[in-house]
Amino acid sequence: MNRYLLPLGVFIVLLVFLGIGLNLNPRDVPSPLVGKAAPEFNLPKLENPAEIFVQKEMLGKVWLLNVWASWCSACREEHPLLVEFGKSGVVPIIGLDYKDNRIDGMRWLSGMGNPYETVAFDEDGRVGINYGVYGVPETYLIDRQGVIRYKQTGPITPEILRDKIMPMVKELQK
Repeated sequence: MNRYLLPLGVFIVLLVFLGIGLNLNPRDVPSPLVGKAAPEFNLPKLENPAEIFVQKEMLGKVWLLNVWASWCSACREEHPLLVEFGKSGVVPIIGLDYKDNRIDGMRWLSGMGNPYETVAFDEDGRVGINYGVYGVPETYLIDRQGVIRYKQTGPITPEILRDKIMPMVKELQK
C-alpha cells in the first residue's frame, strides 16, 4: 500500500500544477520593461516621412503607445474602441505602425478613423523589438518620467480600458 503513496502524491501535485496552468491567460506575459524607462526612439511619421516623431517629446505627459498594423486582425477588433477613447482626450495616444506598408497604414486610418495624436512608422520593426513586441496589438502606458507602467498584450477591451488602464491613468495624472 505504501509503495503507491509516492506515485499518487506526485500525480496529485502534477494535477494541481496542470490545473493552475490551464487557468492562466497566455497573453498575460509579464513585460520586463514595466517599471523601467521606455526605450527611446525617433521614427518618421506615417503621414509625412519628412517629419520625425521623437519619443522624448512625450516627457511630462502620461500617454499610451499603441503598437498596431494594417495587416493585424486583432488591431481591427480594438480600433473602434481606440477611436472613441481618443475622442475623449483623456490621454494622448501615439500609434506605432509596426512592420507595415506606409500606404496600407494610411489607408487603414483614413477608412477606420484615427485615434492617434501622431503615428510613428516602424517599417522594419526595430523599435518594436526594443519594446519587446512579439505580436500586435500591444499597448504601453507610459508616465510623465518616461517609465512604462503597464503593458497590454492583445486588444484593449472596454473592460480592460475601464478596469485597468483608466484607474492607472488617473493615478499617474495626479
